[in-house]
Amino acid sequence: MLEYGYMAPTMFAGLIAFLLFGFPVAFSLSALGLFFGMLAIEVGYFGPEFLQALPYRTFGIMSNDLLLAIPFFTFMGAVLERSGLAEDLLEGTGQLFGPVPGGLAYAVIVVGAILGAITGTVAASVIAMGMISLPIMLRYGYDMRIGTGVIAASGTITQVIPPSLVLIVLADQIGVSVGDMYLGAAGPSILQILLFLLFILAVSILQPHRVPPLPPEARTLHGWALVAKVLWGMVPSLVLIFLVLGTIFMGLATPTEAGAMGGVGAIVLAMLHRRYTHRMMWEAMASTMRITSMVVFILIGATVFSLVFQGVNGGRWIEHILSDLPGGVVGFLIFVNVFIFFLAFFLDFFEIVFIVVPMLVPVMRALGIDPIWFGLLLCVNMQTSFMHPPFGFALFYLRAIAPKEVKTRDIYLGSLPWIALQLLLVAIMIFWPETVTYWITDAPTLDPAAVEQQLESLPMPGLGDDPGLPAPELDLDLN
Repeated sequence: MLEYGYMAPTMFAGLIAFLLFGFPVAFSLSALGLFFGMLAIEVGYFGPEFLQALPYRTFGIMSNDLLLAIPFFTFMGAVLERSGLAEDLLEGTGQLFGPVPGGLAYAVIVVGAILGAITGTVAASVIAMGMISLPIMLRYGYDMRIGTGVIAASGTITQVIPPSLVLIVLADQIGVSVGDMYLGAAGPSILQILLFLLFILAVSILQPHRVPPLPPEARTLHGWALVAKVLWGMVPSLVLIFLVLGTIFMGLATPTEAGAMGGVGAIVLAMLHRRYTHRMMWEAMASTMRITSMVVFILIGATVFSLVFQGVNGGRWIEHILSDLPGGVVGFLIFVNVFIFFLAFFLDFFEIVFIVVPMLVPVMRALGIDPIWFGLLLCVNMQTSFMHPPFGFALFYLRAIAPKEVKTRDIYLGSLPWIALQLLLVAIMIFWPETVTYWITDAPTLDPAAVEQQLESLPMPGLGDDPGLPAPELDLDLN
């Protein structure tokens, strides 16, 4: 540690202290970065010219076309949340699976996966499914903890299923294409859904009284009426999924363009369900503006912090610590995932991606770890941040809309088996990388994000770089 000085560990400790005291993350990052930047100039780590890179970096964030996908997908999810799509999906699939034990839970998992593929937001999925399905589950004798747990967990599937916002920002921070990140997510997404379905199947076999089937009087749709109801909910959803994801995978649109088409498609769906109003549109735009502003401010604050942190050799300090872990690559991955798991008790996924991931990327590259595999490992792990008692946002959303007879203790205890299933998926991915790499094409591609990241690392004239040192090589990695 002393080999790299005291400034980097002091900065890291200061960040942890600020976060534990509950200060706003974006402003804490900026304040710490600027304070330690001035201190580093005073003690001679670098000259005042070094901080002239801040305007360039901030302008780079604001002009990054990839990040435009965030407001587009957020807007799409906000509109679909109010379009009535979740109600139609849950009613149709609930009637379809209702006759079998655990049928309502199966329906919630399937609908959660579909909503995840077209909204990308946890709040929309948890709130919609909780308001519709939880009262029905409780009315027909479902175990309270099973009901609350499956709703909260199915909502968090949206973090892994494309077009997840987490995958977009992870791709940007790691320096890979969003399309490859989406393709790599196919395996973990399928495995996550299968693990959830298998858990309900096991409960229905071992303890069928906890997940009873719907009684005959509750199954109001039969024959062609049931088929029509299911198709009315499924077909528009599948069309929108193809419009967004299909165009990306086929190379017809960038994630930003696909997000824009998804926003238009969401408005069309709202009109088809006769839910479109000017008030709904205003609320969707306001929600999009709040989330996008939060993301941009956190990203700017993280940029200020990371520039100074790198300037005081923080990157080499982190690399020195993590590269010497026992177990090589597997030891590093286990340590990082345990660290992320506990960090998720206090930070949400945006904060983890913008603060922690940039510190881990140099070590990832030094160890030769596939970046898409690494990013998806972190993404699956960060799902648990929505399920952690007592601060998981999915649990908060569910508590806000759950009936009074549902106790907070039951919500928290109901989340534990699903957290274990999410961690099981992390372990499967660590020891079976093909769950990710199998889906990614081997065709050589030049990733603009990687090029931009390499260009940002080049020394700029007048920023205090040592003319006696050789310029860093520009490594344009052709995947």
